[in-house]
Amino acid sequence: MVEVGKNDQLAALRRRLAALEGVGRATSGALPFGVLAIDDALTCGGLRLGALHEVAGAGPDEEDGAVAAAFLAGILARLRPPLPVLWCLAAGDLYGPGLAARGLGPERVILARASGDQEMLWAMEEGLKSPALAAVIGEIEALPLTASRRLQLAAESSGVTAFALRRWHSGERAARQRAAPNAAVTRWRVAALPGDLKTDEPGIGRPRWQVELWRCRGGIPASWTVEACDATGHVSLAAELGDRPLAPARVA
Repeated sequence: MVEVGKNDQLAALRRRLAALEGVGRATSGALPFGVLAIDDALTCGGLRLGALHEVAGAGPDEEDGAVAAAFLAGILARLRPPLPVLWCLAAGDLYGPGLAARGLGPERVILARASGDQEMLWAMEEGLKSPALAAVIGEIEALPLTASRRLQLAAESSGVTAFALRRWHSGERAARQRAAPNAAVTRWRVAALPGDLKTDEPGIGRPRWQVELWRCRGGIPASWTVEACDATGHVSLAAELGDRPLAPARVA
């Protein structure tokens, strides 16, 4: 992984992106999950490219946060290889081997450290200006509606897909942020489940996740139990469980 700071190395990052722009712009369309139940719930048969998406753990638990990052890594692994992704970090806890296990190799990851949400939003918007990137990811706590609209417009303009990886904290303020509206085309919640002990894998069995399409513009909110994505970045529906509609959100 390549680490990039905001000031002294920004010019070097721009030079690298300029050199890659000859690979070409992203084409419009969608990235299918390859799971019929999930793709059918999305308006264009997959994850819309050139748009803003939100991915988060189901709660403030660190394990759910790590699972959300792993779920996102699987998506990124299949998104316009071999182009790099710009991952804007809020903390130094991103686990490279974990990303690689989901198909996202270190050679495709450019890291940028940002201090605070405002700097994170700036870094994301700057990154979205370059069609040499497959995607821009920002680890962010608050995502105001106006800022999310700017990111959505930037993604539409360049064709680069944007992901807001939300980092939840406990408390009333965090609960309001989770429920607050934004311009993301899809909003996902991912939680860890006990592993499948019926497999031949040693230890606790193959990891499983609860994946919720919490909000989807024009689509169908739903929830699925899936087996964690493999080294190709693909998830698969758990054999004994089908998809089921997500219960309507309760209004406090």
